[in-house]
Amino acid sequence: MTSVLSDTAILFGRYQRRTLASKPMMFFGALMPLLYLVFFGPLLQDLPLGARGDSWQVLVPGLLVQLALFSAGFAGFGVLIEKQHGVIERMRVTPVSRMALLLGRVSCDVCVLLLQSLLLVLVALAFGLRAPLPGILIGFAFVAVLTLSLASLSYAVALRARTPQEFAPVINTVNMPAVLLSGVLLPMALAPAWLDAVSHFVPFRYLVDAVRAGFVGEYTGATMLYGVLAAAALAAVSVTVGTRVFRRAGA
Repeated sequence: MTSVLSDTAILFGRYQRRTLASKPMMFFGALMPLLYLVFFGPLLQDLPLGARGDSWQVLVPGLLVQLALFSAGFAGFGVLIEKQHGVIERMRVTPVSRMALLLGRVSCDVCVLLLQSLLLVLVALAFGLRAPLPGILIGFAFVAVLTLSLASLSYAVALRARTPQEFAPVINTVNMPAVLLSGVLLPMALAPAWLDAVSHFVPFRYLVDAVRAGFVGEYTGATMLYGVLAAAALAAVSVTVGTRVFRRAGA
């Protein structure tokens, strides 16, 4: 365990330095949710959205989940680049823990997504978002767990993919239905009954609902419980799959 932690810390530092060397990319990673916030958010004001809280308390939690879905979902591109430059091959012959190879990358992704989430919330506050601090912190916690899960799966897919042309369609095929059925932009309560029923099979819906509950100060109850259970199950499955793929690949 000590070896895993030390190896993870070393790799985290490596990827963190590389990320800090390209600061503009951190901003552009959060650009799409920011555009939704600025250009789509005002359209929702004074509209009956069928959810607790005002329009900002409905939209911003969804945008936080959307940020994790897209940014963490495409994190595997980094592994594809490393494969093309022979970095993965060189790592195969090192004694570093295979789990650390995954956790070092993922922990860096979590930190980046939390910084982007903070930027998104700060801009939302300027636009009129009013939410309790504990609720915002709960939202950040869900973003961290979701990033951990999706980045792990993204790296696993990237290790199996031979080219970016194989990798991108797989991620898009998962991400688009996830965004549409999780109620990221609008609550699924507005959807027809059949579409609302289908959305209950998408785990991201429970995370969105839980973050929205936190933003209106509801920290207990079924909505928050289902969100926590869905996030925990998703993280357990994703990290397990990611670790196994890294071990089998020898990366």
